[in-house]
Amino acid sequence: MANPPNILLITSDQQHYRTLGVVNPRIRTPALDRLCGEGTRFERAYCPNPVCSPTRSSILTGMYPSMHGCWTIGTKLPEDVPTLGHYLGAESYATGLIGKAHFQPLASTAQSPSLECQPTLRDLDFWRGFHGPWYGFDHIEVARNHADEAHAGQHYATWMEEHGLQDWRAYFQSPDATGRHGNRRRWSWDLPERFHYSAWTAERTMAFIERCQAAGRPFFCWSSFHDPHPPYLAPAPWDRMYEAGDMEPGVLTPGEHARNPPHFQRTQEAHPDFSPWREAFGVAGLHSHLQDPQELRRDIAVYYGMISLMDHHIGRILDRLDHLGLDRETLVVFTSDHGHFLGHHGLNRKGPFHYEDMIRVPFIVRRPGCVPAGRVSDELVSLVDLAPTFLRTAGIPIPGAMQGVDQGPAWRGEGAVRNHVLVENRCQSEHLSLRTYVTAVEKLTVYGRYGRGAVDRPSCGEFFDLSRDPGEVDNLWNDPSAQARKGELATAFVRAMIASESTRQPRVAGA
Repeated sequence: MANPPNILLITSDQQHYRTLGVVNPRIRTPALDRLCGEGTRFERAYCPNPVCSPTRSSILTGMYPSMHGCWTIGTKLPEDVPTLGHYLGAESYATGLIGKAHFQPLASTAQSPSLECQPTLRDLDFWRGFHGPWYGFDHIEVARNHADEAHAGQHYATWMEEHGLQDWRAYFQSPDATGRHGNRRRWSWDLPERFHYSAWTAERTMAFIERCQAAGRPFFCWSSFHDPHPPYLAPAPWDRMYEAGDMEPGVLTPGEHARNPPHFQRTQEAHPDFSPWREAFGVAGLHSHLQDPQELRRDIAVYYGMISLMDHHIGRILDRLDHLGLDRETLVVFTSDHGHFLGHHGLNRKGPFHYEDMIRVPFIVRRPGCVPAGRVSDELVSLVDLAPTFLRTAGIPIPGAMQGVDQGPAWRGEGAVRNHVLVENRCQSEHLSLRTYVTAVEKLTVYGRYGRGAVDRPSCGEFFDLSRDPGEVDNLWNDPSAQARKGELATAFVRAMIASESTRQPRVAGA
């Protein structure tokens, strides 16, 4: 294969799709705005699952969580599932993962061992000697924590020590017996900016790229940033970059949850009972979402600061590509693993609520001479499409196990390749499981499992006409006038799921 392109995937963690300066005047993201100007921004990009581990595993495998096996937090991507790194590595690519992985749980068992768990996370002697191979990556440098969480360690901690911060533990929380913690700091982080993990991710990404260039090898690098995932915490001056009074929180329209399933409504109670939807695996978001309005504004201001800090370091990577003369030889994609609530619909952070704020993500593609510059597209994209598109871009056949589709024509401006996207969310094995079908103008969410006891399997779901109701306020699930169309959409939904699964033949790596 002659002159295969380099592939640089840059991801953030839990970033709302409208937190780019080109669409939101309240935030400054000059590096990402530059990517938008030099490439194409897709306004309708979706995650395959609004939870970290499942979507990250889908990015890597081109499969939905129901296929690759990592279906919620606490489960693990099996290490024999073939990945993008395996396929690219077999075709001469150097493969590297820098930053957050989160393919494995914090709890390790004999049946399912995990490298991303306590106390392994803080075994720095182990991490100094281990850089892969792992999930198809020849080289990894990873860290699990967000902000000052107790999960700090791995390669990030060894880097801090190598750069003179021997007392780095003072800036992070100490784990308890379970490896968990309570948040001590809020908004302002005393960690010096030069030791922030965004600085580390950028530096190590650039070092990997430079080694690949020196070796004369094409590279696939996943540069995986940790922010703006909560806790809302940033070092100076980024913690005060934005004024809380200038922020505009999302709102709950009066009465909008009246037609929604009960677990939506309970988020607006001070002390809600979510026991009907809970079991062995915890579900993020099943708690009260009530928050003081002024605190929410400060949260948003710091959330924006975290994004601007990350954007600064993304800019360093882009500048280094230019300096090395690799900008025209490199396909760059920026996106996030899932969205985020900042008061939208009365919700905060995340949860099993498939509003656009949660399942829609920012998505930018740049490849000079191949991807139109300055274009904005409303064509549908799914993160499950990344792996097959990268393979096809590299001239490698797409394996039958991959469920995503090649987005190359859409990226090149030749037309849409999808008329729908699918989103899975199997929060619990028995009590909460939902899937969503999105088209250009409509959206249907169906619950396969919902609660137990008094709320066991009610007739509930969400059906939104996005063309008429882009804010998703009017749930038409039980509206008599919408039943015929809901039935047609449900039929298309089932056909889409069958089509995505029926022809796929899973196989182990190397087979």
